[in-house]
Order: sequence, then structure tokens, then C-alpha cells
Amino acid sequence: MKNYSYHYIDGAWVAPSKPDKRDRVNPNTETVFASVANGGTAEDVHRAVVAARRAFNTFSHTSVAERVAMIDRLIAAYENRVEELADVLALEVGVPKSARAQVTGPIEHMKVARDLLASYQFESRMGDTIIRRESVGVCALISPWNWPVQTPVIKFIYALAAGCASIMKGSDASPLSSILLTEIIDKADLPPGVFNLILGRGSVVGEALSRHPDVDLVSFTGSTSAGIKVGEAAAGTIKRMSLELGGKSANIVLKDADLEAAARWNIKRCFFNTGQSCHAPSRMLIHEDQMEIVIPYLVDECTRFRLGDPCDPATTMGPVINQMQYESIRRYIQSGIDEGARLICGGLERPDGLERGFFVQPTVFSDVTAAMTIAKEEIFGPVLAVIPYRNEQEALEIANDSIYGLGGYVFSGDRKRGYEFAAGLRAGRICVNGAATNPLTPMGGYKQSGIGRSMGRFGLEEYLEIKSIYGLEDDAVGLSELAC
Repeated sequence: MKNYSYHYIDGAWVAPSKPDKRDRVNPNTETVFASVANGGTAEDVHRAVVAARRAFNTFSHTSVAERVAMIDRLIAAYENRVEELADVLALEVGVPKSARAQVTGPIEHMKVARDLLASYQFESRMGDTIIRRESVGVCALISPWNWPVQTPVIKFIYALAAGCASIMKGSDASPLSSILLTEIIDKADLPPGVFNLILGRGSVVGEALSRHPDVDLVSFTGSTSAGIKVGEAAAGTIKRMSLELGGKSANIVLKDADLEAAARWNIKRCFFNTGQSCHAPSRMLIHEDQMEIVIPYLVDECTRFRLGDPCDPATTMGPVINQMQYESIRRYIQSGIDEGARLICGGLERPDGLERGFFVQPTVFSDVTAAMTIAKEEIFGPVLAVIPYRNEQEALEIANDSIYGLGGYVFSGDRKRGYEFAAGLRAGRICVNGAATNPLTPMGGYKQSGIGRSMGRFGLEEYLEIKSIYGLEDDAVGLSELAC
């Protein structure tokens, strides 16, 4: 069994102030495979913030060309460790090695950030005024366990592009991913203190980062309940916040849609990453006259998943991350049964042939009402609630009747009609007819799904302050004289 017992502060691996460790359990075998430092304290956080502040004072003045070169080095270092990242994700999170998007996606995001940085205008003119966009400062980056590599990469790469210094706190449920990612960043030869890693519990490390007066921005991805705590802690020092929180996204299948295509796509997208995705279309709205037509497609698509060892290349669905998550999902399945939804596949029983591991069958309920627990709360597992609607107005009302507004999906035989329906959804990112998303475009939520946006130009600008400098006539100074 391996032991990992260090934080990364000011360009070096350092011992935590509190020598506390936590065993890591393989979700496939339910056996301990590693021990990781879990004793991050406010003292450790302060050391990292001091290092980041010191680094920021110089790093914020680096040129665009210097930062582009740093991102290129990061990409090269990352590409050398892709297979190791896939191994770690399979081992500690249960992500199948066949799900390459978890490890290849970050490369594309880094390239997008690099290219954007190279062309971004940090200054513009409005009459006699120069509008400058400047690095916001020291950033706390708090990431979740379900995308434990891609999410922190997106946060850090845009903070780096903006000229900020960062302290990362990965999830204590997936610390090995954070450690390996830090090893990669260490190989990119960044100035000491520009990136720091603190391992530990969110209730301690996340709280200390959010409250620290010398942290200028907190970027948090996680549950809405945890995001509320981050917001409360950060409010005391009026710091900037970017929050991507929970979701209960609806896929509205209009009557003129290709029903088979909509059903099969919904299962694939909802159950990707074993349903552990905040953007999962976990509510599917079908016209009441078409419900029985759709059900066979949903059931058949569920049978196509291959559950098992995430290290097996034939596996397409692994276990959920841990016993707590496993038990939570089972409680939701039981609530669906108890509240009268019709179970059409899956359920509480273990998948055939899997006597251990935190495996949940792909589960679909039909005849779900909007008031049922499985239609309202984020389950974060392979469970789909299929809800009938009578007309499009009711479908829109059901879809918008949620505290969440992260994502949404529409299927229609007429793209213009699909767009018009999508325009009425109160959510931050909508896909029509299963369209792929674009890393250049903003991602974020309405309502209790968050504040702010990540990715692309909007994601870069989350890490920038805006300054107006007045009294500079056109011939008084050129923009190049003030450029970053």
C-alpha cells in the first residue's frame, strides 16, 4: 500500500502541519489501496496563501508570450502522463479506462485557453478612457471528485492565463488525481508559488481558503449545499466567487422528435460516468401519448452497458465512487418505488455477477410525477426519471420547476422549433438534438446551480478585474504602452 503525505507549497512538496492520514478504498474491490494525507489545516492554507501572494506580485506582470509558453509546457507534461491518469481515475473513482474523455478532454481545454490568451485584448479604448483587464489575484480552486482532473485543469489553466496565482484543493474523495496532476504541473517549470496544493477535508481546508482575507477569488465546483457554505465563508471578506453547483437537467422530447434517437441518447448521456455528472439529463419529459413507444428504446439501451472492472477495456460503466454514494443512490431508488413510480429496468439488486464493489444497475423509472423525490433532487447516479407531459407549455413549466438551472436538452424534428423551446428554459447550457458542447463557449448555471461562467473568453474573464483609466486622449498614449 502506498502512502502520500505531502502538500505542494511554493514549488516544493512539504509535510502537513497535522500528520493525519486517510485510507483510500478501491470502489471496484472495496479494498484499501493507499493512504493519503488528510490533515490539511488553516495553518497549511495560510502557508500556501502567503506563497501564492508572493508569487502573484511578480507573476501578474509576466507577458502573454511567457504564459503561453508555460501552457505549452503544461500540455507536453500532461500528454506524457495520460495513461497514468487513466489508471488513477479507474483505481480511485471507478472511471472506466474506456472513457477517454476524462483524460483527453483537459488537453483540449488547455489548448483552447492557450490560443485564447494569445489573441485576447487585455486593453481597449472608449474615447479618452483605457479599459484594462488585470489579474484578480490569489485564487482558491476547489474541485469535485466526479471530474477530478478536467475540472481543476479548467480552473487552473484560466487562472494561469489571466496571470493569477492559485491554491488548489481537490476532493478528499479523489486525492490521488490531485497529486498526479500536481506532479504534472511541477514538471512544467512554473515560478514557485504560482500553483499550490493542499490536501484535506473541505470542512477545514475549503473553509479556511474561503475565509482567508488574502484570497481574492474562490472558484468552487460541487454540490449546492457545499456551495452555500463556501459563499457564506467568502462573504466576510467580500471576495469574488465563481460557483458551479448542482443540477437536475431536463431533456424535453417534443412530439415531432425522433423518439428512438432521443431515448438512446438520453440513456448514454445520463449514465455517462455512472450518472455522476451535474449536467446529466436525469429528467426526461415525454408526451403522454408517446410514453409506451419510448420505453422499449430506453430499456434496450440500458442493456448495452457493460458493468465491471474499470481497468477492463470492455467495461463501459464502473462502480460509483464509494459506499456513501452507493447507499445514497439506493435510497433514491427505494423512494421512487415507495412513491409510486413505475420501475422499468434496474433497481436495488446488485448487477449479475458482481458480488462486491459499489455497482448500481442502470435504473429507469417511468410514470414519474414532478412532485416525486426522484424528479426533484439530484441523485448523482445512474437513475433516470421519465415524466409525461400533456402539452408543450406544461413541459416547459415542469422543466423550469426546479431550484436548479445548470443544463437542459431539447429534441425536435424542427431545429428552429427546438431553438424556440430552448430559449424558454431557465438554464445556462442547452443542447438541441444531442449537439456536442464547445470548450470555447461558457458553462455555468441559473438559480441555485451557481454564479459565474467557466471556459473560453467568459471563463478567462472570471479571473480578471476591470479598471478604467481616464484622461488619455488618442494621441497621449498607445495601448501597447500599457499592455500586459
